[in-house]
Amino acid sequence: MAKLLATKSMDTLLEEAHEEGSDTLVRALGPFQLTALGIGAVIGAGIFVLAGIGAHSAGPALTLAYVLSGLGCVFAGLCYAEFAAMIPLAGSAYTYAYATLGEIFAWIIGWDLTLEYAMGASTVSSGWSNHFIEFLSIFGLKFPLWLSYDHWTGLRTATDVIARKMLAVQHPELIPGTQTFSAALDALKAAAPADLTAQAHALLGAPHLFGMEIGFNLPAFIIALVITTILVIGISESAKFNSGIVVMKVAVVLFVILLGIKYVDKANWGHDWSTFAPFGSGGIGLAAGLVFFSYIGFDAVSTTAQEAKNPQRDLPIGIILSLLICTVLYIGVAGVLTGMVYWKDINIEAPVARAFLSHNLGWAADIITVGALAGLTSVMLVMLLGQSRVLYAMAKDGLLPPKFFGAIHPRFRTPWKGTILAGLLAAIVGSITPIDDIGKMVNIGTLLAFVIVCIAVVVLRKTDPSRERPFRAPLVWPIPVVPVLGVVFNGYMMYKLGWQNWARLIGWLIIGLVVYFTYSRFNSKVQAKVENEVAAD
Repeated sequence: MAKLLATKSMDTLLEEAHEEGSDTLVRALGPFQLTALGIGAVIGAGIFVLAGIGAHSAGPALTLAYVLSGLGCVFAGLCYAEFAAMIPLAGSAYTYAYATLGEIFAWIIGWDLTLEYAMGASTVSSGWSNHFIEFLSIFGLKFPLWLSYDHWTGLRTATDVIARKMLAVQHPELIPGTQTFSAALDALKAAAPADLTAQAHALLGAPHLFGMEIGFNLPAFIIALVITTILVIGISESAKFNSGIVVMKVAVVLFVILLGIKYVDKANWGHDWSTFAPFGSGGIGLAAGLVFFSYIGFDAVSTTAQEAKNPQRDLPIGIILSLLICTVLYIGVAGVLTGMVYWKDINIEAPVARAFLSHNLGWAADIITVGALAGLTSVMLVMLLGQSRVLYAMAKDGLLPPKFFGAIHPRFRTPWKGTILAGLLAAIVGSITPIDDIGKMVNIGTLLAFVIVCIAVVVLRKTDPSRERPFRAPLVWPIPVVPVLGVVFNGYMMYKLGWQNWARLIGWLIIGLVVYFTYSRFNSKVQAKVENEVAAD
């Protein structure tokens, strides 16, 4: 047990942070690039989709729901910022857990981060494909359904298309995107009439292999490989590409806010608390939980600590500033959305785009599609970047094969082998696997990382109080207000995800423990050091 709980000393970590040479990562990122990485990871399609779901739970008080969600991330973000400034190494929560809670917890969180980053990139690649196909439709171009989704998702999509057409004929009075329409649509698909199933298979048009229909999400596969190539070429090139994409998508979000303000009807916001928050504080809390996942990804900034020029100063700036900017933009979009359309009439499937369409601004909806496409591109880049850096950190400690995951390209100075493997994994999973359940696993894995970092920052304040902290999170010691709020808020989000996702998380962690006890513990550099010290005594 002592070996399993062995920690990696802060002195050792700081020595590694100052290592130089051809086998180390290159420090090339400044505060702008780090902030752009944070914004790139956070602002994706979530703001353009989850806002509709949140509005039907909170009404016009959706703006307060985004404030609450942002606060939940800020609690964890402050803890991340303290660690990132103290320990400027790749690895993020994995490294922080190693320094405070011990090797077994470090392994658990490192394995868990694979859920957030690699599987998250798979989920995003599939979402990117959806928006790319929608983008092509602007120009009248169509993509075969069987090459647009995995087989199961493609068949569901074809079924949905046919069911919508049937419902439009049977109940022309229903408005697409409303809760009533969605309920009627679900009922029709659940009944699964024979003609619906037959027309869906015909629309899918999938070829057969060994007597079975096949499906392959080609756009998702290609974009994952393109992003992987950019990441292999170099961190500077990756940061420049991401910064360009971030400028584009922030411009689209500002466009939504500035143009939407002109069409706001203040009466839609209500005239008192009961009309502003029709479901009270409970509705705001529920909506906060639903839109919380629009914020996931900011922690990926900390995985680039070993590539920051001045990590002690710039990493806290990147983490905190990106969260603040995204929160302000989210509140702005939520305010415009609930002002343009009465909250009961907000479309659930594409709330922002439909709000502009309701004001005969189809061209604006096309711009929003481009913004969502750009948003997902940068999210995927930052997730795969974070995954490769975590694998690199684990390999440097001997917990993964160092010759593969720890290999640095002599020219590009990137962990190229681990990057390629993570990219291929994301490409394959995203192209042939239904990603709904994977997306939920990403959420619970991320929240677990937040909880552990909040706990770890308190532990280190207790065990190493005199250690220099270039950035100190407020209200951590002696009364750990910020960390406790982070644990409570993010723990509550985990609880709300339901037992199925807990079962998946536990199953994933069991697989990880098998890997640890069959390989990692026998090759751990920290374990070897402990054994040498025991032998010397």
